[in-house]
Amino acid sequence: MTERRSLVQGVKPPSPAVDPNLEVNFVFGPKARVGAEANAGPGAGPAIARSPLSTRIRSDLGVALKRASLERQLSGVEPNTLCDILEQAIEPWLKANGYLS
Repeated sequence: MTERRSLVQGVKPPSPAVDPNLEVNFVFGPKARVGAEANAGPGAGPAIARSPLSTRIRSDLGVALKRASLERQLSGVEPNTLCDILEQAIEPWLKANGYLS
């Protein structure tokens, strides 16, 4: 039987430091990256702040939007999140009506 350790000893980080990328790859798979590397890549620009928005839409539009999002995610087509699809749909209207430059 192995020697018992206290909880404090079990929570302490391992003595040889483990590479954070190695940890992330083990937990999330090889596509995940840590730190500055996660922000680098094609199309990586400054992060855009998002604000929460809550509204109600017709049931049929909500179902169609969810279906479109799911099918696009499964196909790997961008945009595929509800947020991105809605932003892409709303932005032209705001520009055409002079609310966005």
